[in-house]
Amino acid sequence: MPIIIHKQFVNAPIEVCFDLARNVDIHIKTTAKTKEKAVGGVTHGLLDEGDSVTWEATHFGIKQKLTAKVTHMQQPTIFVDIMVKGAFKSFTHTHKFVEEKDGTLMIDIFEYKSPFGPLGSIADKLFLYRYMESFIIDRAAELKKLAEINE
Repeated sequence: MPIIIHKQFVNAPIEVCFDLARNVDIHIKTTAKTKEKAVGGVTHGLLDEGDSVTWEATHFGIKQKLTAKVTHMQQPTIFVDIMVKGAFKSFTHTHKFVEEKDGTLMIDIFEYKSPFGPLGSIADKLFLYRYMESFIIDRAAELKKLAEINE
């Protein structure tokens, strides 16, 4: 199972970073490249443990839907969402926040299983891993910009 780990330092308080990362409206802003929008479940505001959201986005030129559920939350240090319906066989996205002297270290841990068995494994190696890694890095950079503007 591929695992993507990305760390991003943000010069902002942990509470600000945590709330931006779980805000549906901010998610839409930080994923403009894929035209994401919330079309089901919680469609605005902050996600809490037990909440689900259905996203509609365009990936690889194809409009897709994905439903994720927040399965664990400990404010302001961690929340975990899992895919309950979508293109992947499964995924778990752990969002960690570590308070540091001058800000917050945001850590994304994204574990996924591709569909289609051996063909999915080939897709991982050819393009999917890099695509998902870039998606996570780009979103973290956008969150950093937003958090630091507010400080």
